[in-house]
Amino acid sequence: MSADSVFSLRRVNAMVLRYLYLVRGSWPRILELMYWPAVQLVLWGFITKFFVTNSTWLAQASGVLLAAVLLWDVLFRGQLGVSLAFFEELYSRNLGHLFVSPLRPYELVIALMVISLVRTLIGVGGAALLAVPLYQFSILDLGLPLLAFFFNLLVMGWSIGLLVAALVLRYGLGAESLAWVAIFAIAPLSGIYYPLSVLPDWLQPVARLLPSSHVFEGMRAVMFEHQVRLDYLLYAAGLNLVYLTLGTGVFLWVFQIARRRDLLLHTGE
Repeated sequence: MSADSVFSLRRVNAMVLRYLYLVRGSWPRILELMYWPAVQLVLWGFITKFFVTNSTWLAQASGVLLAAVLLWDVLFRGQLGVSLAFFEELYSRNLGHLFVSPLRPYELVIALMVISLVRTLIGVGGAALLAVPLYQFSILDLGLPLLAFFFNLLVMGWSIGLLVAALVLRYGLGAESLAWVAIFAIAPLSGIYYPLSVLPDWLQPVARLLPSSHVFEGMRAVMFEHQVRLDYLLYAAGLNLVYLTLGTGVFLWVFQIARRRDLLLHTGE
């Protein structure tokens, strides 16, 4: 083997070791490697189990899966709208500069929620408009309950987004993959494409602790039974109040710790 080949092999080996050390030193990266196959397996396993025993389900309510996809995207975009807007400040190392100004932490939280709302309306609104000519389905057919579904899912997304932002502020951008991990972790438990009765008995009480599970059960009640289940909406709203308070409180608490430890100017990998 020539000297050039030996040195080339050593350089490749050095780079591989560098990337291995990055993975080894970041538990979110290790979690992410195992996480995605597991989530896909669980989610599609429950979907398959449900459709095998309920083959006529889709025929009973046209567009139920499209409605589920669009409402799920409200939660997804709501969470990412908060997380990614906050990450952009970290990428540009602008967080410390912002707080040289009179900006207060709770004002940043409000701004993140507002931009999340705007981004969600643009993203989901475009998809909803596209569904009309492509599939002859309008999400507006859900009527006034759609507003309750929308805001409950949006607020839940804000809560998760603030918790993710707090973790990234505390542990650095090496934990940014939590923005994706956190939201998809609750997908199998939310009953997006199937009722909660499909879940194992021991898992159903856990699912009912999520506002999203009540929203999707309420959506199916509107589409299949043509009735608005206020109990589902009230459960979702009550849980969201708890989770939003928790998410905001944790973010502000971690922010104060970061400020005391001078992390605002040094947040990175």
